[in-house]
Amino acid sequence: MSRAPRQAGQSRGPVRRAAAAVRSSLRRYPPELIASLARAPGEPARPLRDLLAELAPHGMAACWLGHASVALTTAELTVVVDPVLSARIGPRLGTRVIGPERRAPAPLGAASVRGVDAVLITHAHFDHLDRPTLERLADARTTVVVPPRCARLVPEGFGRVVELAPGGSVDLGRARLHALAPRHWGARAWVDRRRGFCAYELRHPEGSALFAGDTALTHAFDDRRGLDLAVFGVGAYEPWDHMHATPEQVWRMFVATGARHLLPVHHSTFELSDEPMGEPMRRLRAAAGEAGACIIDEAPGEIVVVPARTP
Repeated sequence: MSRAPRQAGQSRGPVRRAAAAVRSSLRRYPPELIASLARAPGEPARPLRDLLAELAPHGMAACWLGHASVALTTAELTVVVDPVLSARIGPRLGTRVIGPERRAPAPLGAASVRGVDAVLITHAHFDHLDRPTLERLADARTTVVVPPRCARLVPEGFGRVVELAPGGSVDLGRARLHALAPRHWGARAWVDRRRGFCAYELRHPEGSALFAGDTALTHAFDDRRGLDLAVFGVGAYEPWDHMHATPEQVWRMFVATGARHLLPVHHSTFELSDEPMGEPMRRLRAAAGEAGACIIDEAPGEIVVVPARTP
C-alpha cells in the first residue's frame, strides 16, 4: 500500500517527530555506511564544460547542478551556491567518504566552474558544504561567503573568505549580497551546533535572485519586491518538515516573495528522507496549478536564461 503524503498543516508533536526521524535515519544510513566502506573510493569522470563561458553571454542565467547546487550569472558576476559535485557526501575516513551516494550523477565536474567570482555557502551540512568539491574549486580569483563560524571549514586556496550573519551585507563587484535568516539549523556534527546558517539575496543591475537554502515555512522572505528568481528547496520534508518546507509551503513562500520565477532544488539527487524521489516536483506542480508556468523545471546541467524584466 502506498503512503499518503502528509499535507501542510499535518504536523507531529516533538516526541512523534523525534521517533519518526530516528526510524527514517535507521532505514537509510546503515546501508549507506556499509556501502561507503565496501566500495573503493574514487570519483567518476565528469563532462568537461566551460560553464562560465556558456553563462557569460546572458544578462541573467542559471544552471541547476543537482541537489542544492546552482550556478548563476548576472552579466559580469558569476556565483555558485552550495556546490556539491561529489559522488558521495559525509565525513571523510582516510580516503573514503562515509555517507549517502548520489542517485543521479553530477552534470559536470568542479573544473567546469573553477574560477567563479563567488561561492555562497548557506550552511555547514554535508549536502551543502562539501569540502572535496571546494578543494577542487579553490582559486585565488574566488570569494567564498559563509555563515558565522563556518570559515574554518573552507579549504585554503581561495582569494578571501567572508563570514556573513543574517542582516549583514557584502559587495561583490556591482552586486550587493544580503544575508537573511531562514528557519533551519547549521550544525556540521552533533558537537558543533553553534554554527550559523543563512539565505542570500543577490541584487545586481542585471538581475536579482533569492537563494533560500534549507528552510521550513517562514515569513523571512515575504515581499522581496523586484526579484527575478527565487531558489527554494522542495525535498527532504518527510519526516523533516519542521526544518524543510513541503512543496505546498514552498509555493506559498515563493508567491509571498513576489519573485517572477521559481527554481526548485534539493530533490532527486540524494536520498535524505522518506518521500519518493519524484514526489516533491509532483506536489509542487499540483500546488501551483495554472500559475506553474513560472516554475523552472529543467534537468541538471541545462542553462536557463531568465528574461529581462520589462519596464
